[in-house]
Amino acid sequence: MTLSIRNQLPGTVATVTPGEAMATVRIRLDGGQDLTAAITLDAVEELGLTQGSSVRALVKSTEVSLATARVQGVSIRNQLPGTVTAVAAGAAMATVKIAVEGGELTFAITADAATDLALAVGTPVVALIKSTEVSLGKE
Repeated sequence: MTLSIRNQLPGTVATVTPGEAMATVRIRLDGGQDLTAAITLDAVEELGLTQGSSVRALVKSTEVSLATARVQGVSIRNQLPGTVTAVAAGAAMATVKIAVEGGELTFAITADAATDLALAVGTPVVALIKSTEVSLGKE
């Protein structure tokens, strides 16, 4: 299956913590970072997720925010440090690519935000990804 989701990060399930209807799944990405996904218990069961399962974390480019440093005091669980490798700005929107350990992420942000953050190749950034915006796939 081919998907339009630009960000697809391979990893391994480290832990599954079930709740009433949802579970948090901590994934150790191939680059060594941890990423948390909040998915339904039905999805955990249907995918057969257990510690050691190989998965792919999927995040739409529009569901990621960028910061120029780690952000404290927010509920966003996933903060992946990286470096800008490309910026393509149009009149309204910009596409930003960043290199992270073990891969590359693509973001769609407003052109104004790219300008306000002074994003350019080589700029250190942090990708902010809410755990509810991470989907998981299994081959």
